[in-house]
Amino acid sequence: MPTINIADLSPVQLQSYLHFVIAPRPICLASTVDKAGNVNLSPFSFFNFFSTNPPICIFSPSRRVRDNTTKHTLENVKEVPECVINIVNYDMVQQTSLSSVEYPLGVNEFIKSGLTPVPSQLVKPPRVAESYVQLECVVNEVIELGQSYGAGNLVLAEIKLIHISDAVLGEDGKIDQAKMDLVARLGGDWYCRVTKDNLFKVAKPNIRIGIGVDALPYAIRNSRILTGNNLGQLGNLETIPTDEAIEAFALTPEIKEVLDATIGDSQTRELQLHLKAKQLLELERVEEALMVLLME
Repeated sequence: MPTINIADLSPVQLQSYLHFVIAPRPICLASTVDKAGNVNLSPFSFFNFFSTNPPICIFSPSRRVRDNTTKHTLENVKEVPECVINIVNYDMVQQTSLSSVEYPLGVNEFIKSGLTPVPSQLVKPPRVAESYVQLECVVNEVIELGQSYGAGNLVLAEIKLIHISDAVLGEDGKIDQAKMDLVARLGGDWYCRVTKDNLFKVAKPNIRIGIGVDALPYAIRNSRILTGNNLGQLGNLETIPTDEAIEAFALTPEIKEVLDATIGDSQTRELQLHLKAKQLLELERVEEALMVLLME
C-alpha cells in the first residue's frame, strides 16, 4: 500500500490525487456579476451545504495550480457580494462544463454555454433556467486559505430564496430525489450520475440507539456470507428479537422450508440461513433477517 508524503508532490500532482479520492463532489454552478454589471457563470466542485440556521453554502474558487491566478468569480463576489448557486442536473452537464472555459474578462458564459439566464428576485446575478433548483444568495464572507498555487477561497453564501422546478416535485409537493437527476464531479474527466437505479436508502442511526455490531453473536459477526454493510444493518436494530418471536418466525413457510431441508446437516443449515438472511436484508426486512440468523 503506497504512502505518499504531500511535501514530495507539486500542487498539480496533489490535486490530481485528491480529486479522484474525495468524490463524488456536488457541483455549484455559480452566477455572479462585477461592479460594472458584467455577468460570469462558472462551475465549482469544491462545494457543499454547511449550515441550516443560517442556511449557508460554501464554494471555493481556488487559485489556479497552473499559474496562481484567481478566477473572475472570486473577484466578482468581492465587488458585488451576491451569487446564485444553480444545482446541476444531467441534461445540462455538458453546457456546465463548457462554462468552465477560461474566457477573457467580460465574456458572458451564459452566451458561450447556451444556458438561459433568468432574472433573480433579490440579487443581481441571473439564475440558470435549465437548473431544477436555484439558490439566490448573499455572500457573508470570503475566507482566503492562502495565496499560493491551489489555495482555496471559501465563499460563505447565505441562501435567501430557493426556486424549485415543478419537474422535480412529487405528488406530495416535496422534492422527489429520483427526479433530480443530479451529477457530481470525480477525478480527471470523470463524472457520475444519480439515477433511480443507483439510489438506495440507509436507515438513520441518530433516531434510535442501535445494539451495535458488537452485540451480535460471534458466528454472525464472522459470517462468510454477510458483508460489513449487512452487519451495519443488523447493528442498527434497537433490540435483539425475543425467543418467542424467533420461534414464531421459524414456523412461517419460507423459513420452515429451509429448516426442514437441512435437518441433521448443521453446516448446510448455517449456510442456507445466512443466505436467506442476506436476501431479507436486501429487502430491508432487517429484524426478520436477525431472527433467521439466530435460528442456528
